[in-house]
Amino acid sequence: MFAHSIRSVLRTSVVSSRPLVSRAVYNNVRPQPLQLSLIKRNYSAHHEETFEEFTTRYEKEFDEAYDLFEVQRVLNNCFSYDLVPAPAVIEKALRACRRVNDYATAVRVFEGLKHKVENSQQYEAYLEELKDVREELGIDLREELFPDV
Repeated sequence: MFAHSIRSVLRTSVVSSRPLVSRAVYNNVRPQPLQLSLIKRNYSAHHEETFEEFTTRYEKEFDEAYDLFEVQRVLNNCFSYDLVPAPAVIEKALRACRRVNDYATAVRVFEGLKHKVENSQQYEAYLEELKDVREELGIDLREELFPDV
């Protein structure tokens, strides 16, 4: 009984309610045509970063990384770009891994580098460039740790 009376009150209030905006006001307000000259695409308005700026930025970020999470976050961001980081950036990454005492991430840096380069000659060039750092920090490659795989 109670539900029936509420429904009847709601029906009468909905049916008898008038629109909030009268037809005269609504008909006088018309949307303006889209002016194409005012449209500006901002997605390409940002500064294009050069390779040198990229290298400097990531060297600084690896120097400032204070724990394992930060080192791995910066590594992930660095390797997400469509370019291979400079050997100086890889060296800073390896030193950051050593600073936070994470050997596994240091080995994974070389695995990521192997997948990032275009061919094996580039990978060998990086290994040759970073040979002294690898020996200083005592970092082995995955190929040396697991020759069967």
